[in-house]
Amino acid sequence: MKLNIVEYPDKRLRQKSTDVEVFDKKLHDFLDAMYPVMMDTNGIGLAAIQVAKPIRALILNIPDDDGEQPYENLLEIINPIITHKSGETVYQEGCLSVPKFYEDISRYENIVINYQDRDGNTKTLEADGLLSIAIQHEIDHLEGILFIDKLSYSRRKKFEKEYKRMLKEKK
Repeated sequence: MKLNIVEYPDKRLRQKSTDVEVFDKKLHDFLDAMYPVMMDTNGIGLAAIQVAKPIRALILNIPDDDGEQPYENLLEIINPIITHKSGETVYQEGCLSVPKFYEDISRYENIVINYQDRDGNTKTLEADGLLSIAIQHEIDHLEGILFIDKLSYSRRKKFEKEYKRMLKEKK
């Protein structure tokens, strides 16, 4: 299965993802295909919608203290629901669907989510730090929200101008 990252301003990124209801080999194959796409593009998270599949599934692999992302640390999160959020933190985020742009984004510092794994088992995860930020970023994708949507009006205008210039330079 060959997957490609959908890039801004593609309208598919604005699509709201639907719940996963069938946990079968087809889902497992899709999740397995997402992993190399994320790793080959130096990502730490990838939502299904970013590879053109509008389902509530995402994967994460936060680098360890050595900057490595061993496969054993991979999190597959399906149908996530944030059940608790507290604190506030600001982190410079980037996105595989909005390449080469980084902005300071305000997020909750601590979250608790309920989700399902690839087999449909219900799980709970408490997250803080980069894991919390990455989960919130990827859940936003499932809702059709990009990190650039969280920018102030003036920063968003500056982003749009820079992005158009970058696209012209690509051609």
